[in-house]
Amino acid sequence: MKLITALFSILCLPLLINASKLTYHMSMPYPNSHYFAIKIEVIENDSEIQEFKLPVWTPGSYLVREFSKNINQVKAIDSKGMPLVVEKRAKNIWQIHCKGLDSYTVFYEVYAFESSVRTPYLDETHGFVAGAGIFMYTEENRNEKGILHIYPHESFKKISTALVAADFQDNPHDRVFQFDDYDQLIDCPIEIGNQVEFSFLAGGLKHRVAMYGQANYNVSQLQKDMAKVVEAETLVFGDNPNKDYLFIIHNVANGQGGLEHKNSCVLSVSRWSYDESNYLGFINLVAHEYFHLWNVKRIRPIELGPFNYDQESYTSLLWVMEGITSYYDELILLRSGFYTKNQFINKLQSQINYVEGSLGSRIQPVAHASFDAWIKAYRPNENSSNTTMTYYSRGAVIGAVLDAYLIQKSGGKRSLDGFLQALYKKYALGLNRGFTEEEFQSEFSDYCQQDMHEFFKDYINGTQIIPYKKYFEPMGIQVVDNSVTLLNLGLELSSGELIKVRSVRSGSAAEDAHISPGDEILACDGYRIDIKSLEYKYNNLRQGESLELLVARDGKLFTTNCAFKVWSKPQFSLQIKDSNAPLLLYWLR
Repeated sequence: MKLITALFSILCLPLLINASKLTYHMSMPYPNSHYFAIKIEVIENDSEIQEFKLPVWTPGSYLVREFSKNINQVKAIDSKGMPLVVEKRAKNIWQIHCKGLDSYTVFYEVYAFESSVRTPYLDETHGFVAGAGIFMYTEENRNEKGILHIYPHESFKKISTALVAADFQDNPHDRVFQFDDYDQLIDCPIEIGNQVEFSFLAGGLKHRVAMYGQANYNVSQLQKDMAKVVEAETLVFGDNPNKDYLFIIHNVANGQGGLEHKNSCVLSVSRWSYDESNYLGFINLVAHEYFHLWNVKRIRPIELGPFNYDQESYTSLLWVMEGITSYYDELILLRSGFYTKNQFINKLQSQINYVEGSLGSRIQPVAHASFDAWIKAYRPNENSSNTTMTYYSRGAVIGAVLDAYLIQKSGGKRSLDGFLQALYKKYALGLNRGFTEEEFQSEFSDYCQQDMHEFFKDYINGTQIIPYKKYFEPMGIQVVDNSVTLLNLGLELSSGELIKVRSVRSGSAAEDAHISPGDEILACDGYRIDIKSLEYKYNNLRQGESLELLVARDGKLFTTNCAFKVWSKPQFSLQIKDSNAPLLLYWLR
């Protein structure tokens, strides 16, 4: 291919730094082809056969993504340019036959055209390097320091990354960066292009922002508001472990959220998200991903680092990593002045009602939701709403409950802030490792000065409804059980000319009538019908009545009767009862 030819011509240059056994070179000679060209120089080789691997997943996103599907043929040559034998031994493993060679070079190409925060992307407008999908490694060298040379396309003038630049940059077409080990290399995403760059000071350090894509943002407003979030979150832990921090923000048609890294993050935002109606959603995303620089990148389950890049890394504690972070991303907006107390309580009420009103909350414990993220959360199907619950929302609710309980039990002397600080100091700064599930529960019980085994059994490893009055009313929050009984067909229908069934709620009238996802509803009581009319007719049934539906499945027609049936849905309202209650003032400070 012409790309390989370009790779040899561009990258066969003298090494600037021979600091490691593996030196990486990356170019993008034809951005419109969507290919990154990678060269890895191996020096001080003492192996007969060396295995090069590409991760199958990227930390922070719990799905096996099979990055190797984007790798074209891997080639290798010796120091004289003679080809070496390369064998693919597994889906993500290539063996290089290098017996008797002090050094050799590996070449490959990566197709990069999936726009997300977790996958590499390249076109004429920019290049985004998500390292897990780009850089191969060897087990022997993954803990060694290394060098990355980047050769940007001539149309790209800027490189934004949290990697440290080498001491000298003699060639403007060869930008050189250093990394301490492979984990750091792929934990530092890289934006290459002509992005807008600005910075602000907060939490005692410089924060850089790299903005790709046209959008309706205001730089001075972002500098002020992002700094508020950083300051509020730094106060939670009392320490910011970074020397600087980078936000890479992609402004695109359909934003996809964010992905955390140890000293940077990537945000994918709908480009018109900075207007008045959507702005707080952006600030909330900033708060969520920034909080992760402590909670998940440093305070973490033991399974989440050092990483096994060959397969899933299972943990039952994602409800802590993502759920408690989701609690704090709302609390931080309160603390930094974006929410009023009533707005925060309304947000909490909405989360509680979403969680408790979901059928999956009675089926899947939040610990199981965490463990099964790899096969359920990121691989949903038409039945998922009946059997699963997101560890983000349920974890956020549990975070609020635990915070309130710590405050009321200690009379305002302890809180979830203090517990996270204790975990940070003991495990991240002291032991330099993650904790087990048993250690987390034990640490919380010790901090709370009460055995929390029953709480974990009922609400984390179990599916019981949390007694919210017990935890929130002592804080000055009135809790009213507004659980309702609804007449509901139990169908989620797709909009359009055809009435297609997307999902069926377990135990519903539709399930009793043998309606399945994928069915098309053609008529009701002998007449063609649209979605609104169907729902209206069902919602006005009386006890003992039913609707006759004409349904098509796999090209065949059948009739069925949907009878009157009610659905009991848990629902709660929360309201500040005493805005001057001391514990409330401490909690919502």
